[in-house]
Amino acid sequence: MDGNGRWAQRRGLPRTDGHAAGEEALMDTIWGALDAGIRWLTVYAFSTENWKRPVDEVRFLMNFNERLLLTRRDELNERNVKLQFIGRRDWRVPKRILRRIDETLELTGDNTAMTVSMAFNYGGRAELVDAVRAIAASGIKPEKIDEKTIRQHLYDPTMPDPELMVRTSGEYRMSNFLMWEMAYSELVFTDVLWPDFRRENLYAAIDEYQRRDRRFGGLSDTDGLG
Repeated sequence: MDGNGRWAQRRGLPRTDGHAAGEEALMDTIWGALDAGIRWLTVYAFSTENWKRPVDEVRFLMNFNERLLLTRRDELNERNVKLQFIGRRDWRVPKRILRRIDETLELTGDNTAMTVSMAFNYGGRAELVDAVRAIAASGIKPEKIDEKTIRQHLYDPTMPDPELMVRTSGEYRMSNFLMWEMAYSELVFTDVLWPDFRRENLYAAIDEYQRRDRRFGGLSDTDGLG
């Protein structure tokens, strides 16, 4: 969900106004995904690198994410949406935010229509480091470690590998997002800044995805014919 700062700067507004404007984009995207029958949606809410931003902006993002949970979780719960969180629960995250996360997990934990996974204080490399540490601490013998072992020690082993990753704002990189899980994901990049993103943009990305031939290292049905 990139481009909040640029969206605000183009309008002569503080960067924080761009983050606030992104809430409408997020909710319309969630409702659009739900209407389209998508079963799992993961959004990058706050990265491990975002702590490097100015203190005032970090404080705003902490408060913004807390307010988002408080104002939207009942609505999501009413529509049978389950909220999950992936990322580090370390000393940098305010304890009140962790309490809100736990409350939300308990409130929505039994919902089945769609899962929205919030990557909060998340980094793809950090996730792999934490997985390796957990495997080492478990005492598993090196020769017994395989891809299944690694997956079982990721932040959320139940999360399926994403079929599609959408990156907004004209950036063409993964930015440390789901490094393990996106090994075979299709990537779609759009110039739309996140606050302007709506379900129509999501549907356009899905349409592009559906036109692609996913081979997973093998051959398609048409390869070698003719």
